[in-house]
Amino acid sequence: MAIEVKIPPMGESITSGVLAKWHVKNGDLVKKDQPLFELETDKITSEGTAEVAGQITYSIAAGTDVKIGQVVATIDETATAAATAPKATDAKSPAAAPAAEAPASPAVRRLAAETGIDPASVSGTGKGGRVTKGDMLAAGTKAPEAPAAAKPAAPAPMKDAAEKPASAPTAARQTRTKMSKLRQTIAARLVQAQQQAAMLTTFNEVDMSAVMDLRKKYQDDFVKKHGVKLGFMSFFTKAVVQALRDVPGINAQIDGDEIIQNHYYDVGMAVSTDKGLMVPVIRNCDALDMAGIEKAIADAAKRAREGKITLNDLEGGVFTITNGGIFGSMLSTPILNAPQSAILGLHAINERPVAVNGQVVIRPMMYLALSYDHRLVDGKQAVTFLVKVKQLIEDPARLAIGI
Repeated sequence: MAIEVKIPPMGESITSGVLAKWHVKNGDLVKKDQPLFELETDKITSEGTAEVAGQITYSIAAGTDVKIGQVVATIDETATAAATAPKATDAKSPAAAPAAEAPASPAVRRLAAETGIDPASVSGTGKGGRVTKGDMLAAGTKAPEAPAAAKPAAPAPMKDAAEKPASAPTAARQTRTKMSKLRQTIAARLVQAQQQAAMLTTFNEVDMSAVMDLRKKYQDDFVKKHGVKLGFMSFFTKAVVQALRDVPGINAQIDGDEIIQNHYYDVGMAVSTDKGLMVPVIRNCDALDMAGIEKAIADAAKRAREGKITLNDLEGGVFTITNGGIFGSMLSTPILNAPQSAILGLHAINERPVAVNGQVVIRPMMYLALSYDHRLVDGKQAVTFLVKVKQLIEDPARLAIGI
């Protein structure tokens, strides 16, 4: 019995996408729940899995635009390994027969289309005599035999010493790939944020000594009890929640000619993935302890990088934290995550000389950047908010007693 493989629903606002990649080959035997393909939409990237085990036959090539609910393949539940095993024929050797029956790899098919060389005419060096990419490239570089009556070629004219060498073919200097729907949406949203908001950034610096000392002192006990490391993000998340309470104007957004005041604390965490930047939202950060925040961040980041984030995971955040410091960034001006009114940028921790009580000392310092929508947030509010975050990080005991 053949079971249809359809593009799964992603959410009410998503009606189409691109079948970006097949994880299996046409004709493969697949297992139940095995990932079959990667689907890119304008909001998320996800995977389609097999509902049953059997032999897959797909009818849609990678890179094709598809609709939600569209059939892209079938799975034959009755297929067995024996049914798909290669068979030797009288006309071919046992090694050549599997090579002839096995489907050509995508690289071989691409080279065949580009060069016009028939893979069947190429002697394969792969397993079982299969034609490889190297075989195709070697076949394409072989010079054709000259006809018996051909006349000697005339000597090539001498080149002018001043003549410039021909530039390399464009294909060797550039590659061109289609922008993914997710990347297109990210680009559009970033431009939109800059065009529609009166965006401004204020800066400060924070001494990380106290937080680093706490982590060093309690890290082993924290890991033993909670099974997760105590990172910097949980401190900054707690500091942001407290600062949002103290400066509620930051926890608001503009909707037309109205201001929406939020009374909850769902904080987005920017995560870099192979497909682009994603911002999964950690819910109810005011109700989570440090361990709960660290576990939620780790889980969200893992699912984002594995393409398992859902649309619901990305919606509803009131504030965003982005950490360019993990890549070594010293300073940046983060772009707003609309419709939020502010975003906090963290940066690299570097030891620098600073003045403390009239003395020059070396401290681990981090620059903080708060970008905000000046249409809604005044400079006083933005600076007050950032100073509050700085105070809570430099004296984390304040987080415990809520001051």
